[in-house]
Amino acid sequence: MAHKIGTHNGHFHCDEALACFMLKKLPEYSDSEIVRTRDTATLNKCNIVVDVGGVYDHHKMRYDHHQREFKDTMKSLDILPKFTTKLSSAGLVYAHYGRRVIGVILGVSNEDPCLDVLFEKVYESFIEEVDAGDNGIPPFDGTPRYHVSTTLAARVGHLNPPWNDEHKNYDEGFKKAVELVGTELTDRVKYYYKSWLPAREVVLKALNERFEVDEGGKVLMFADGGAPWKEHFFQLEEDLELQDERITYVTYPDDSGMWRIQAIPVNKLQGFESRLPLPEKWRGVRDADLEAVCGISGATFCHASGFIGGNKTREGALSMARKSLELAGQ
Repeated sequence: MAHKIGTHNGHFHCDEALACFMLKKLPEYSDSEIVRTRDTATLNKCNIVVDVGGVYDHHKMRYDHHQREFKDTMKSLDILPKFTTKLSSAGLVYAHYGRRVIGVILGVSNEDPCLDVLFEKVYESFIEEVDAGDNGIPPFDGTPRYHVSTTLAARVGHLNPPWNDEHKNYDEGFKKAVELVGTELTDRVKYYYKSWLPAREVVLKALNERFEVDEGGKVLMFADGGAPWKEHFFQLEEDLELQDERITYVTYPDDSGMWRIQAIPVNKLQGFESRLPLPEKWRGVRDADLEAVCGISGATFCHASGFIGGNKTREGALSMARKSLELAGQ
């Protein structure tokens, strides 16, 4: 007999749709019926229940987060200690089954070492937002500057029938919601596995070879500028205990064959605030004027904030990095 997954009926949200999708990725629940009800007797006949019932008990396969005393986070469950956002039903299911779900999506064994890295990354970049949104935790303090209406949770919300629809079909909308969140989670997991994770090796190689690029070791060179390097850089810098070396710039070719020099931001969340912006007198200057100002052939531009500049050649970009360090006394 197929298992049954229980969740509440009526108006639905992103977290229980995502929780149900993740459960149905597991072999034991792949053929399960999703039972949408608030009737206790019916829920008690389900093998697993999410987002309803007033109980969180992993041993009893109950994953609700609405009870007054519930305060669990990835940290309190001793699963991912750096995350302190209160969990929703999606977060609870992910906490207990997320590694297996990722393994099924990717077709890798549960022992594959990539799962530990991806488990944390997918929580940080996908699941935590769902947890926070469902629990009413804003991503920032203060008054928002504009209305955000295109989040995953918002798009799931729009699948509920209109309030004035005389024939509300919540179950049909919920099926669409499960499909929507499932597609997004699957695409995100595959991206992190196929594109984001390999970039770690690119950054690690550049770190290991930094003294071959620059005798001071403060400039990294990437063979491919398209690699998403920032998160990996900050994590590897911490893991390898390189913070005191103050690595300052990265250089890489862009799609046109030109070379870029980019100042490393103060942290992975900052875009324009850098450890050492390019010199003030270079900023906002282009081409021949920039060559004259910096004294380096092939210079093409320097952003007005100094966070990035360009040169026609690899050696020219390195020269700009070295000159900037020299002018700053480093």
